[in-house]
Amino acid sequence: METVANFIHGECVAGEGQRVQAIFNPATGEQIRQVTMSTVRQTEQAIAAAQQAFPGWARQSPLKRARVMFRFKSLLEEHMDSLARLISEEHGKVYSDAVGELTRGLEVVEFACGIPHLQKGEHSAKRGNGR
Repeated sequence: METVANFIHGECVAGEGQRVQAIFNPATGEQIRQVTMSTVRQTEQAIAAAQQAFPGWARQSPLKRARVMFRFKSLLEEHMDSLARLISEEHGKVYSDAVGELTRGLEVVEFACGIPHLQKGEHSAKRGNGR
């Protein structure tokens, strides 16, 4: 049985807790995966990793952040079919509804990609690194 891992500091990490929780396909009632629950210590590690990553991300120019979002958009489009199947399996949605959810999500990502353009005015704040 596949065990779902945490994603902490760029790595997949197995939960360290004692409890294992079944993951069911709500459309069929079939168990499809399981997850080992995290400990408090592991949860605190995940929070610390996110807090550590934030300042570096915040220092990036809007253009560099938008480029990351464009890559994310490209990956979403490239893997649309497999992502829609996962959504369908894990949330009990029909495939076409899952594709619709992904399409709406892509609209949000597209908006985020356009943020540097929306910020244009008489001057652009933080257009360069620290300049």
